[in-house]
Amino acid sequence: MSKILLIDDEASIRQTLKEILEYEKYQVEEVANGEEGLKKIESQHFDLVLCDIKMPKMDGMELLNAVYDKGIEIPFIMISAHGTIDNAVEATKKGAFDFISKPPDLNRLLVSVRNALDKSNLIAETKTLRKKVSKKYEMIGSSKQLGEVKDTILKVAPTDARVLIIGENGTGKELVARQIHEQSERAKAPMVEVNCAAIPSELIESELFGHEKGAFTSAVKQRIGKFEQANGGTLFLDEIGDMPLAAQAKVLRALQENRINRVGGDKDIKVDVRIIAATNKNLKEAIENNEFREDLFHRLSVIRINVPPLKDRKDDIPELVEKFLSDIAEEHGSKKKSMDKEALNQLKNYDWSGNIRELRNVVERLIILGADKITATDVKKYVD
Repeated sequence: MSKILLIDDEASIRQTLKEILEYEKYQVEEVANGEEGLKKIESQHFDLVLCDIKMPKMDGMELLNAVYDKGIEIPFIMISAHGTIDNAVEATKKGAFDFISKPPDLNRLLVSVRNALDKSNLIAETKTLRKKVSKKYEMIGSSKQLGEVKDTILKVAPTDARVLIIGENGTGKELVARQIHEQSERAKAPMVEVNCAAIPSELIESELFGHEKGAFTSAVKQRIGKFEQANGGTLFLDEIGDMPLAAQAKVLRALQENRINRVGGDKDIKVDVRIIAATNKNLKEAIENNEFREDLFHRLSVIRINVPPLKDRKDDIPELVEKFLSDIAEEHGSKKKSMDKEALNQLKNYDWSGNIRELRNVVERLIILGADKITATDVKKYVD
């Protein structure tokens, strides 16, 4: 049941609106002025505030400012007997969801209430999803090597500098890219990922820059490319070392001019994109073999972050295992299992050529096949 706070200095208005809202199955609390309203909002959770503008002590506009200055996210519907276009414009500029004149049209009021509550629910769901995404891309470990990576992320994230992330498969290069984006000024804009190794060479340009209708045989409609999709945000070019040379030349131009052309188009399109690239290849060797452009390498590698392999940060294995035990139990909807010290020590003795990805797969295997408390015997049986 959604909870609504009703603030109005006229008792008759409060009573009428309360009866109507409660009939619609909303939970309603009421106060007579802005000061009391602010105390309620600070001490309780409300999904919506219906607030008069003209009130003694603290009027509706002052309350609206005070609530948003405190960082409390809650939709306001402002109500006033002195309804003018200026009042409505001022209220919406300050963040109010809607403005309704007195006496209110009850049908319009109820529609506005439903829409405001829908928005409130969407905000709550978005926060929950952000927390889940943030948890998914959390960097686990306390080793010195990982600490150096985290320190570099803290320094580079607030800037717009291009970053080249280097590391073996499974080390967590995408996690580094996500952390840079989430800690940047672009965090509210999208982060768009392109796996350059997974796209056929003949389609990579269309994938990155889009194409116009009729640009080639199968281009039956216009397509927006990844550069445009990431406008205002971050474009993550994973496995950049596998990008064809022809596409590299176009990416270089896009980085130099902050403009792109769709395939089959002649119009320059301005883009504002931060580039983060990642590779498991030695790009300097690729340059010597004429497989990668040197000028593009220097454009991409303003900041370089080397992600250490798991074999160089084995002290992080217990923390990683604990994280995987929790995550996998949640995914399977099962009780969380534990692992004894001897089993952990045994896991620390492996080389982990597949790095963190391999470790997670092994933990999942042990959860499925091992005992409630995973032992060294389980490790020897299911991992060796």
